[in-house]
Amino acid sequence: MDIYFKFIQDFWPHFLTAVTVLAMASTAVHVIMYKHDPGAAIGWLGLTWFSPVLGVCLYWLFGINRIQRRAKTRFADRIAVELPRLDTLVSAEQVGHLFGWKNSGMPALHSLTNQVTTRPLLGGNRITALLNGDQAYPAMLSAIEEARVSITLATYIFDNDSWGKKFRGALRDAVRRGVEVRVLIDAVGARYSFPSIIGELDRDGVRVAEFMKTILPWRFRYLNLRNHRKIMVTDGRTGFTGGMNVREGGVLGDKPDYPLQDIHFKIQGPVVAELQQVFAEDWVFSTGEKLAGPVWFPIHELQGEMIARGISDGPDEDFNKLRFVMMGAIAVARTSIRIATPYFLPDNELRAALQIAALRGIKIQILLPGTTNLRMVKWASDALVEELVRAGCVIHYTAAPFDHSKMMVVDGEWVLLGSANWDTRSLSLNFEFNVECYDTGLARTVEGILDGKEQNATKLTLWDLESKKIAVRLRNRFFRLFSPYL
Repeated sequence: MDIYFKFIQDFWPHFLTAVTVLAMASTAVHVIMYKHDPGAAIGWLGLTWFSPVLGVCLYWLFGINRIQRRAKTRFADRIAVELPRLDTLVSAEQVGHLFGWKNSGMPALHSLTNQVTTRPLLGGNRITALLNGDQAYPAMLSAIEEARVSITLATYIFDNDSWGKKFRGALRDAVRRGVEVRVLIDAVGARYSFPSIIGELDRDGVRVAEFMKTILPWRFRYLNLRNHRKIMVTDGRTGFTGGMNVREGGVLGDKPDYPLQDIHFKIQGPVVAELQQVFAEDWVFSTGEKLAGPVWFPIHELQGEMIARGISDGPDEDFNKLRFVMMGAIAVARTSIRIATPYFLPDNELRAALQIAALRGIKIQILLPGTTNLRMVKWASDALVEELVRAGCVIHYTAAPFDHSKMMVVDGEWVLLGSANWDTRSLSLNFEFNVECYDTGLARTVEGILDGKEQNATKLTLWDLESKKIAVRLRNRFFRLFSPYL
């Protein structure tokens, strides 16, 4: 027995050393194989080798892209909902004929987006901009009241307030007259008001579900992978999408306690089928019910001359699609880029793309809210914009109230609208839906809206940034370090 214990005592240090070396080697191989950022890879390798136990533990806890991995595992059984036959497909040749091959980057952008999204670019659409809840909510309620066959509604926030009750009442009435109604609310966003409106919708007979339902919606792992999409489709023919949730603060005419500016879009034409397709895929994942057939996907008639395509983005099979499209749009710009977003924390590549575009003479205008509902995001954003201003980008801060608008216009020919912000949470961690539109008329409309906002906005100058107190600049640069997580 003494010999046995002596063997264990002598062998144990060698065994522990072997396990540590093996763990270090395995971690180093994983870092080299899967960390694409050289700076991050070098940092993890250094931590692993100079502090083996701590470094290995920290890497396997925090260094792996668990968001993307978890999403792929969780969404592996999502059922793809096929679009019905659509005869309005627009080719690169048609885009080139419309905008010109030599003087426009739109054919190249169409080619890129076509390969990235694998969704068709469709003609025959009409898209109408709706300012704030003052215009959007009445139009949406009217569409619900006119629906005769089906209604689908997906939103991040559906507050149980005055306007939430109006939507609830309209949906309840639709169910009573025999309309098929499906409502999908994000499990975290559903709890922005108390009590949640989900129970009341359910009691009204509305088929309602929560996306990624959890008893504890504030747990860290469920704060990501949120469904941030805003989609409504009535009778499969009329769609609404943009940045607007359902909450009373969006109706400025009511003078709410917490007002916010926003923009939504009414869409008619074949591209509405792509809005419906995205909703149907989220619905079948959340409930197991597959929506198919003419009730949900009727044959579309031409409604206008706009060319548009839906872009679904999320940390699953759609990972990085929207980011690639935005990078491509910046790259093909010939004259101008205009951006409006409530949260501006672009990653290094997006910032570099904007700087390069500005340095090659592209006029870049970025519209950000002067007031914010997330202080740390605003501080980090203030630190990031300095390098863009130095490169020649023009940045304006809008007047109060908080501006939640999300738009991008390139060369007065291409518009990107939808739910995504210019931050990592939207472009990597949440599920978003946007629409790209190749149309000079819509571009003029959106630029007119941006012009109106800029009239009362304050231009940010380099002197404004450099004259800030050192404590403020230090605070902003500190929170900039956390920009991938804000």
